[in-house]
Amino acid sequence: MSNSELSPERRAATLARLARTDYDVLVIGGGVTGAGAALDAVTRGLSVALVEMRDYAAGTSGRSGKLIHGGLRYLEQFDFGLVRESLRERKLLLTDLAPHLVRPIRFLYPLRHRVWERAYLGAGLLLYDTIGGAGAVPRHRHLSRAGVRRFAPGLEQRHLTGAITFYDTQFDDARHTLELVRTAAAHGADVASAVKVVGLTKSDGAVRGAEVVDTVTENSFTISAKHVVNAAGVWTDDLQEFAGEGAGFSVKASKGIHIMVPREKIRSDVSLFVRAEDSVLFVRSWGAHWLIGTTDTAYTAGLDDPAATAPDVDYLLRNVNAVLETELTPGDIDGVFAGLRPLILGHADATSKLSREHAVETSVPGFTTVTGGKYTTYRVMAADVIDEVAGALRKLGRQVPESRTATVPTIGARGYAELKASEAELAAESGLSRQSIDHLLGRYGSLTRDLLSLIADRPVLGKPTEGAPGYLLAEALYAVTHEGALHLDDVLARRTHIAIETRDSGVAAAQTIAPLVGEALGWDADRIRAEIHRYRTRAEAERAALVALRTATADGRDPLQQTANGVER
Repeated sequence: MSNSELSPERRAATLARLARTDYDVLVIGGGVTGAGAALDAVTRGLSVALVEMRDYAAGTSGRSGKLIHGGLRYLEQFDFGLVRESLRERKLLLTDLAPHLVRPIRFLYPLRHRVWERAYLGAGLLLYDTIGGAGAVPRHRHLSRAGVRRFAPGLEQRHLTGAITFYDTQFDDARHTLELVRTAAAHGADVASAVKVVGLTKSDGAVRGAEVVDTVTENSFTISAKHVVNAAGVWTDDLQEFAGEGAGFSVKASKGIHIMVPREKIRSDVSLFVRAEDSVLFVRSWGAHWLIGTTDTAYTAGLDDPAATAPDVDYLLRNVNAVLETELTPGDIDGVFAGLRPLILGHADATSKLSREHAVETSVPGFTTVTGGKYTTYRVMAADVIDEVAGALRKLGRQVPESRTATVPTIGARGYAELKASEAELAAESGLSRQSIDHLLGRYGSLTRDLLSLIADRPVLGKPTEGAPGYLLAEALYAVTHEGALHLDDVLARRTHIAIETRDSGVAAAQTIAPLVGEALGWDADRIRAEIHRYRTRAEAERAALVALRTATADGRDPLQQTANGVER
């Protein structure tokens, strides 16, 4: 297996290969679907290139609800097949493919009706426990009102009749997507971020590659491939236009936001599953915080940097406060982020393979699109699109085997269990605390040894990051030397989650790590200052809605008297 390091030196070598190689498959899009497709294709023996115009998981995949779940709402819609498929994938990820990144999480569902609600939900959860990935997590349990008080004393008790607890799984979305990319690279795929597609090339009516620009150097070149996969998520339609033929569907963006509040603000030992006005909310533990979301609103603004609005944040606070004894306020919120979901709009004459959750279509010979879906079933989507590609390649005389990713763990999963068992020895050898070792193992798995090697060579890297003490300095350097980070926000928003876990959105940490990141990327003092300014500007834009709500609340104004950009009507 090849080296999985995504260093600056490897990126330069990869760009040179991209310009001179004729690949079997070019995947456009470095989110989870594109990363999964690249891994699926390369493990079938195909030559693969993957390009991402910004950073891996910079779009939807790094701004998800951070849950791998079957989807209780699909049970209500009697979509048992989708639930079964999702739970099967949940079990695979938890037990085999990424056990260091995926972990069980217990939810409590408050009950307000004495008989029918408990019977109705209990029946649904019995199915949830038994179909698909049965046995991967503990089964659901019924609680009395006294039981609710023991587990979640911070819930408003007056109208409660009891509760039911159940399990799903939580994961680090951006890190998982990154590990898929690195795993594909380890199997021989050529991968590069900051490579933007500006056109498609054609020969005899078929797509045969892409015209691209390296946004770091602004150099342009062409990547040749027998087949191109469009895995661009909410940017799908832009690539469809390059293909020049009518697709059977289009993609519309829907926005969802999440907020982070300190754990002490909600007195509960378990996460919460709460009915909202028109949907459900998850209030799940996330380190020292509660991660609360999500919303679902139509979105028509720019796709690159979606941001929460004051009404978005107010919606979450209003609905979660309906079940809490002590209400949350805008001042309690440490972090906020927004993401976009690609929703499929099928055309009347569509011949594409549309499903409830994802679509695969070859609209032009040599050009196949995959979009929609949910993170949990990324591997299924990836297999579906590469099956479509394989069919086209077979017509060109290439024999392609079936997908084998169900048995291909991410690189951090290999040897993880053994390393986890030696946690005490690792702490003693490295001089780090057990807490720090546990933190590294939960983020890097067996790759933790790479970080410990960095710290052994430069002991200062074992110190906490000023402004974000939950992370070691080594993690910022490793993000550049091994994980392909090219900018400060790559490190602060995706390699770590400092951007959403600190009250200043990581601005202080940016000052701390910028010289370290700059050293590895060859930045001079002016470039370091420019990167810090760029990061601060983006952080302020992300938090604008929160600032508007806090200001309105402090002034005694109604937060709902805010327009979408946080300005009073």
